[in-house]
Amino acid sequence: MKFGIIGSGMIAKFHAKAIEAMAGSELHSVYSRNPKSSKAIADEFGCAASNDLDAFLADPELEIVTIATPSGAHLEPAIAVARAGKHVICEKPLEITTDRVDEMAAAGKENGVTISGIFNRRFNPGLVALKKAVDKGRFGQISLADAYIKWYRDQDYYDSGQWRGTWALDGGGALMNQSIHAIDQLLYVAGPVKSVTASTATLAHERIEVEDTAVAMLEFESGARGVIQGSTACWSKDGHSAEVQICGSEGSAFLADDKFRVWEFKEETSEDDRIRSELMVKTGTKGIGANDPSAIDFSGHQLNFEDVVKAIQENRSPIVDATEARKAVALINAIYESAKNDSKKVLLSAPSIPG
Repeated sequence: MKFGIIGSGMIAKFHAKAIEAMAGSELHSVYSRNPKSSKAIADEFGCAASNDLDAFLADPELEIVTIATPSGAHLEPAIAVARAGKHVICEKPLEITTDRVDEMAAAGKENGVTISGIFNRRFNPGLVALKKAVDKGRFGQISLADAYIKWYRDQDYYDSGQWRGTWALDGGGALMNQSIHAIDQLLYVAGPVKSVTASTATLAHERIEVEDTAVAMLEFESGARGVIQGSTACWSKDGHSAEVQICGSEGSAFLADDKFRVWEFKEETSEDDRIRSELMVKTGTKGIGANDPSAIDFSGHQLNFEDVVKAIQENRSPIVDATEARKAVALINAIYESAKNDSKKVLLSAPSIPG
């Protein structure tokens, strides 16, 4: 399929690299309000550049568009893309509130196009193995399901863009922008959350409106309890891995980025030997993106994009459709609501995406 990209910042380059690596797809064009930056990407990846959104979307050869604008500026271009009859793949979070996510999903439905989010960590082999083990019931009764994201961003990171650290365009801080991948993974494997109580703070940064540190206590629909700790104020030399930990009456697994620190079950299977041989953390492993947002590779994006293309061709929903991408936003919004109301217990309602 012929791809376009809206946006020309750091993450747009990861999109371009992922598209370039996909068999049967090509980067056709890039749009940015900044002609210099869109031309720079176009020159690097050999595609057309545009600073006219209407002309960019009117191109009949363009089939699918990835959106790489700031988080709170996803909705408007996504709706424009959908109305132009092109499919949409949008960076995380899909939008910063569930109302805006629902509006985007409705635009996709009205125009008969796919709306997909980007949760590239869903496609790593460790997460796939963890999900498989949960679905098979190998943990027994899950008792604790947690996510720990102890990352670091310096003040220069927040000062690098006027939109960074704002409620209007970032939609939140350490949770909405850095922790959301692990929160999505937690929900994907442990299921929906029933209620949450939370506390947030801004402890180590200046000139930002949002939190750099958050703690939430969760009660899952399954009865399991859990904790989310997310921060961009946790310095370490190599960066801490983002961890999802699942413990139950029959087993325990601690996923650290894309590998396991713990993989233990009361009832062993032959699959366990392969996982311990191929998917365990090695000494000296650095946290992926923990200290530097550009310290990631594009392979997860590539797998995410390939699933969307395949889903369109097979007339099915992609793995990260709007309903799935909405779940982490809903939980993070509930955490913020609790924190803003003296850690009041907040109940989460079922998704209300139309269709």
